[in-house]
Amino acid sequence: MSKVILVGEPMALFIAETEGSLDTVTQFTRSAAGAEMNVAIGLKRLGNDVCYITKLGKDPFGKYLMDFLNNEGIDTSNICFDDHFPTAFQLKGKTSVGDPDVAYYRNGSAASNLRVDDVDEIDMTGFNHFHLTGIFPAISNTSRATLLYLIEKAQNSGLTTSFDPNLRLSLWKNSEDMVKTINKIAFRCDTVLPGISEGKILTGYSNEKDIAQFYLDHGVKNVVIKLGPKGAYVRTQEGEAYIDGYKVDKVIDTVGAGDGFAVGFISGLLEGKDVKECADRANAIGALQVMHKGDNEGLPTKEQLFSFMEKKTL
Repeated sequence: MSKVILVGEPMALFIAETEGSLDTVTQFTRSAAGAEMNVAIGLKRLGNDVCYITKLGKDPFGKYLMDFLNNEGIDTSNICFDDHFPTAFQLKGKTSVGDPDVAYYRNGSAASNLRVDDVDEIDMTGFNHFHLTGIFPAISNTSRATLLYLIEKAQNSGLTTSFDPNLRLSLWKNSEDMVKTINKIAFRCDTVLPGISEGKILTGYSNEKDIAQFYLDHGVKNVVIKLGPKGAYVRTQEGEAYIDGYKVDKVIDTVGAGDGFAVGFISGLLEGKDVKECADRANAIGALQVMHKGDNEGLPTKEQLFSFMEKKTL
């Protein structure tokens, strides 16, 4: 059983029960969200030991998220609480066409104030893998410095690393700062998982092959580019492949699909699968995610995953 550690910002999530603009909706269902948290939950459901690093506010949302993570079996021993800063939350609309409206309330959150001093005593000895995204370094200069510190700590402890750029331009002061910082982080990781549109922004190249080569030339070992319904393109120094996507009966909510993709690829790597098998699993979990309305409700157990994957060959 592999041990994975992640850092990020979990948020309380309120999903609209009816369609319409968020200012008119009167009923919401509470859940939990956050890219890194989704990956943590997905990896745990597939049988890995998972530890999550963050800071929560001493408020009802913070208590709810702590209980939520504990109920999922996530190791919360490296989560700390803050008396002064609140836990982030978000609202998500309901729609039958396209992506839902989302409103974030995260400025000045507890997680954005996670400092190096909060994590310097974390022992990564015994862990196998560290996963991170481009969201956490975007929410504040403080969280960015903490993330860079944790990458160095993970590498010094012999962990492999994976990085999902998860671009959120609204969180950055400008696109130049975003591209420079995201690539600085990507170049330090073993596996990079951009979407095709993200790859174009980050590299200036227009096709997946050139995007992948850009990262390989900067020392990345595995580059996996998400191509939406078409599947994925995976490239290493040893070769390349296109991996077909999975048929989706009905798209309910695309939020969290990329996190599911990361779950699939990382879990395959941890089980010693080759990159083609990892990408196939990534496509499968991404497809399962879009058929569910929440950010992590579609993340499967191994039995659910294998059952879904078998249908592709029928």
